[in-house]
Amino acid sequence: MKARLVTIGRFKSGAEGALFAQYNARLRPPLELTEIPEASGSPAEARRREGAAILAALPANALLVALDLGASAPSSEALAQLTERWEAAARPLCFAIGGAEGLDPAVTQRAEHRLSLGPLTWPHLLVRALLAEQLFRAQCIRANHPYHRAWRP
Repeated sequence: MKARLVTIGRFKSGAEGALFAQYNARLRPPLELTEIPEASGSPAEARRREGAAILAALPANALLVALDLGASAPSSEALAQLTERWEAAARPLCFAIGGAEGLDPAVTQRAEHRLSLGPLTWPHLLVRALLAEQLFRAQCIRANHPYHRAWRP
């Protein structure tokens, strides 16, 4: 499943970037990463500008999945089923991660699916690694690879 990750903020050298790179390298094919600089201004204005930049970075006819704390958090097995459905749509798949102010409503309204990685608040750079790991896990589940270990509580 070819997919793109469109995200606010840029990696600097550090553990978060290395962790994302580690899991992204396991994906087949790896996520394409599009980094958008953080916008300045009031929180509302920055979020609006960042949202416009995210939407501008999407390919035509993209199936957009917005990472949103307020969305539902599927199990890993359910995410594997979702990825199968998204892949079957045969459209460019894009995941969007907002900046410190979250995603602009224009992005969440454009999204065809909203996805949460759970109720905890995560640093945006760690969310990239968590998403890559969960997408890798979904690939393993779909391929019946033992990485997931579904038998464990």
